[in-house]
Amino acid sequence: MPRQKQISAGILAFRRRPELEVLLAHPGGPFWAKKDAGAWTIPKGLVERGDDLVTAARREFTEETNLVAAGDMVELAPVTQKSGKLVHAFALEADFDLSQFGSDRFTVEWPPRSGRRQSFPEIDRIAYFALSAAQLKIIAYQLPLLAELERRLGQQQQS
Repeated sequence: MPRQKQISAGILAFRRRPELEVLLAHPGGPFWAKKDAGAWTIPKGLVERGDDLVTAARREFTEETNLVAAGDMVELAPVTQKSGKLVHAFALEADFDLSQFGSDRFTVEWPPRSGRRQSFPEIDRIAYFALSAAQLKIIAYQLPLLAELERRLGQQQQS
């Protein structure tokens, strides 16, 4: 039986310097080129049939960033895109060397109806942002991921 809706998995990497910072990715391609606030996302991608969610999240993170997400991860509550796609996210404490960033590419007809195909990176840049800045940058449906991470880390400090 076919799956009802698409599922993605991704990683919300974070570090403490001393304040909490999260790693976000800016989508590549002409549609996103001039968008900033509300455009950034966690590195994520489609879960293939039969994939383990954690394995898929690690694979997609690497494909989109060229970084390897090793270590223990904490599952966050899934969020849903406007399209209905379910996104499973995992929090990972990691201070990545962003100079190693690279991304897979996709090809699209650009400009539209021109007959020309151009290649663009899936992600054109990544950066760590303090939580207050990340809340402005991240795409709206992923805001609950930031809130849950902040809540969970706050609970850890109280323990």
